[in-house]
Amino acid sequence: MRTAPSSAERLTRNIALGGTLALALLCLGWELWWAPIGRGTLAIKALPLFVPLLGLWRYRLYTFRWLSLLVWVYVAEGAVRGSSDSGLSAWLGWAELLLAVAIFAACAAHVRQRLAAARKAAL
Repeated sequence: MRTAPSSAERLTRNIALGGTLALALLCLGWELWWAPIGRGTLAIKALPLFVPLLGLWRYRLYTFRWLSLLVWVYVAEGAVRGSSDSGLSAWLGWAELLLAVAIFAACAAHVRQRLAAARKAAL
């Protein structure tokens, strides 16, 4: 039986949820309006970021685990485009990198908190 989330769990969930939503909107805005490459077909990269939103909202531990792996794709893309592009596209790349790292840190902290609470409850 799951107890009510602690304040630390709520904080890490809110950071992961807000960061994921912000990263999805950044990817959409980047590829559709601000600095598109081609016809904006790269906006499809934002779609996987909408999938975990419900699981994050419901504190699903499995969602936090797989999202912490997924965001490394966005870290890599942000690092490449931030260091190789110029102008607005470079700034958007660095913003993507920072958001993805924040999501990873929040997910990792949340998983650690939940596993520690489960170990404590088992004792």
